[in-house]
Amino acid sequence: MNSHDLIMRPLVTEKSTAMREDENKVCFVVRREVNRVEIKSAIETTLKVKVKKVNVLNMTGKTKRLNRFVGKRTDWKKAIVTLQEGEKVDLFEG
Repeated sequence: MNSHDLIMRPLVTEKSTAMREDENKVCFVVRREVNRVEIKSAIETTLKVKVKKVNVLNMTGKTKRLNRFVGKRTDWKKAIVTLQEGEKVDLFEG
């Protein structure tokens, strides 16, 4: 598996946008089986930035109900990547 397969998509919410602007942190949805070291190397090679720290959260899918049928959304993993001072991701600008 190469580094492009580990990162599924960037996570763009109000909270992640505020973290990107204020604290120089970027959020991504990643595959559930990867760890911090693999996420760090994938971000550094793919986006050409220096990573300071990686925090990982396992997010559980919500239980949804439609009349008498109960279902569940899939579980997913969120990675909050802190970039080095002066580094910037051009993925969100422009």
